[in-house]
Amino acid sequence: MAKIMVVDDAAFMRMMLKDMLAGLGHDIVAEAGNGLEAVKAYEANKPDLVTMDITMPEMDGIEAVRSIRSSDPGAKIIMCSAMGQQAMIVDAIQAGAKDFIVKPFQKDRVEIAINKVLGV
Repeated sequence: MAKIMVVDDAAFMRMMLKDMLAGLGHDIVAEAGNGLEAVKAYEANKPDLVTMDITMPEMDGIEAVRSIRSSDPGAKIIMCSAMGQQAMIVDAIQAGAKDFIVKPFQKDRVEIAINKVLGV
């Protein structure tokens, strides 16, 4: 069981993903609605893994990945994107994200990505 932080500016998306992750046996230790909150929550909670939306107010997911990985180079982050954000996914991977999942989330794909990133 991993300690996971869910980051998305849409509360219903966070809820869907949290339910899915809890159903897979993981512990949701924090959530955030934008990149700035995500960076602070990461420092406070030190989760095993982060799911990070790309497009958010205040600070986008790519900037948040860079910020988190600058303070913790070992951070494990999976990007969450809508269809059609391929260019941003490339930027996210270059910034240090380990994988990505596409919305709407499919439980089996989420599970595969998490297990891969955690090395399960």
